[in-house]
Amino acid sequence: MVENLEKNIANKVAIVTGGAKGIGASIVKKLAQNGYNVILNYNKSENQAKAIENEFSNVYIFKANVSNYEEVKSLVDFTINKFGKIDLLVNNAGIDLVKTINDTSIEDFDNILKNNLYSAFYTSKEVSKYMINSKAGKIINISSIWGIIGASCEMAYSVSKAGVDAMTKSLAKELGPSNIQVNSIAPGIIDTDMNKFLSEEEKKQIIEEIPLEHIGKTEDIAETVLFLANSDYITGQVVQVNGGWNV
Repeated sequence: MVENLEKNIANKVAIVTGGAKGIGASIVKKLAQNGYNVILNYNKSENQAKAIENEFSNVYIFKANVSNYEEVKSLVDFTINKFGKIDLLVNNAGIDLVKTINDTSIEDFDNILKNNLYSAFYTSKEVSKYMINSKAGKIINISSIWGIIGASCEMAYSVSKAGVDAMTKSLAKELGPSNIQVNSIAPGIIDTDMNKFLSEEEKKQIIEEIPLEHIGKTEDIAETVLFLANSDYITGQVVQVNGGWNV
């Protein structure tokens, strides 16, 4: 166990959805290492979530499907009952879908919107109530480069992430007077399981198009989350973390 940070309400409190693997796990660890009490939300990846909880004394796991509004309310209630406040919400949970439009069923489209867009709406709706009352807070949404430029055969995913960016900009204006900053991070190609469908040849072609000549790491996104979490005068922005690719 990492014992250098005592579990106490004096530390800032963060909720990270989809925090058990990939980008989410890196975000959880980065925040925990920097003094946050972190509620690691997971849905299916229980073993990975427990491993992170065992590594840090200031990480607490909570199982919830954030595409379900009632389960989101339970997640937020758990956090408030434990710490009395929420300083930071990171909406990271999401799924991908690689299909042509003709192969995308109505159920497929509904499912990806529920998991990628509705989930961020549900959590932001519940958490913002407490942030408005305390006149402070930060919401960081993890979107995607595809929400900006679109991706062939990933129409549903691209739409969902574009929606996240639009919600980010709207909420920044709505919540700004309550001293709440809302931003989005749009990763490029990051080395995660979500991109494991790419062949080595496809990765090579992408790397050739990236000015920095390498695929991003999950830690790159975590560092950007921490930067935005520490900033009080950045809001309504979609921060692209993509090595200069397709800027």
